Amino acid sequence: MLPSRDIYTFFKHIGNSAKIIFSNKNHVVRNFYVSANYAGQVSFKLSDIGEGIREVTIKEWFVKVGDKVAQFDEICEVQSDKASVTITSRYDGIIKKLHYKIDEMASVGRPLVDIETDAEGQEQEKVQVTNEEPVEEKPIETSKNEPGMEVLCIPSVRRLAKEYKIDLSSVKGTGKAGRILKEDILKYLEKGAVHEVSREVLHDKTEPIKGFQKAMFKTMTDALKIPHFVYSDEITVSKLSELRRTIKTLPEGQDLKLSFMPFFIKAASNALQRYPVLNATLDTSGENIVYKGQHNIGIAMDTKAGLAVPVIKNVQKLTIIEINNELNRLIASGRNGTFSPQDLSDGTFTISNIGAIGGTYMKPIIMTPQVAIIALGTSQVVPRFDDANNVIPVEVLNLSGAADHRIIDGATMARFVQTLKKQIQEPYLLFLNQ
Repeated sequence: MLPSRDIYTFFKHIGNSAKIIFSNKNHVVRNFYVSANYAGQVSFKLSDIGEGIREVTIKEWFVKVGDKVAQFDEICEVQSDKASVTITSRYDGIIKKLHYKIDEMASVGRPLVDIETDAEGQEQEKVQVTNEEPVEEKPIETSKNEPGMEVLCIPSVRRLAKEYKIDLSSVKGTGKAGRILKEDILKYLEKGAVHEVSREVLHDKTEPIKGFQKAMFKTMTDALKIPHFVYSDEITVSKLSELRRTIKTLPEGQDLKLSFMPFFIKAASNALQRYPVLNATLDTSGENIVYKGQHNIGIAMDTKAGLAVPVIKNVQKLTIIEINNELNRLIASGRNGTFSPQDLSDGTFTISNIGAIGGTYMKPIIMTPQVAIIALGTSQVVPRFDDANNVIPVEVLNLSGAADHRIIDGATMARFVQTLKKQIQEPYLLFLNQ
């Protein structure tokens, strides 16, 4: 017998396996078996994805245990409080373990998946075995997936299944590698496999704050420290509506999805040229104002993941059509949940179009470290008097702006809104500032 005061390891090759024996003064002899290929198994860690992000939520797995992957193959999609990011593999090999379920939080620097590789020289994670942790006496096996982890489908299919309360594990996927397609869900529904939800007692449910909601929690908590000055006014948009209709009748404008918003974004940028303090930020000490040269205007959007504020960069250099194209791109990204970190960073001023849902006047909340924000109400046709006291229909909307009253006085905010208002009510003035 080997001396008990030391730890000795003895390898005895039998076919494609090795037997490892441990002995020390505190533990009896223990052994376990590993395959010859186990030396090629690596733990693929979640890398730093920038913007100071330390944790993300797993939105979708594109692989399952047993799948073969190559470098740059998509592994999963993750959601941070800033953006959605697709993670790709750095290795060629076979997926041996998924470390998280869908909707669980993953930390940067921690293992995401285990991959068995056959290539020598690939970077591997060191495994430490201490004498305080006895080793299990069983072969290492490929672990089975938890319920829901073997299911492969795109987010829209998962949402459809959730809407009809379908357990995806009971649906047979006909796509590549068993991926569940939309057609598979519809076929499942046609067979009448969906049963009415049983009537049962409703219970409270606790969920962690994460994703965009977590970012909103932090931002709004900081915003409550700001003394807001709120200024509201009514803006006539009859001429702007007529201009939009005219543009859409032109051959170049028939395919444009042109809303009021690009005009308001451009009008805001033009007004910021005259009142640059509204396009400033406060430094962390609260003692300096940083006047921003670029007009990076954030657009508050209601997405399926919650409130997001993607940013249109360098608006002062863009035409209304260029602003419109960028806005439509960001709207599509919000619909699909595919904002990049760059889409959500470096904003200097914000516009909220809450009127797309409804409402007239509101009190918008400033997003730190910015110092101003405007919010648009819904447009509606109302009766008004003309110069001859005749009642005429007029299309109007209400605009509310909030400014950090520590550095912006009420008169400056009022003049800013009036400058913006003049351009919207006489929209041809917008083209003089292109």
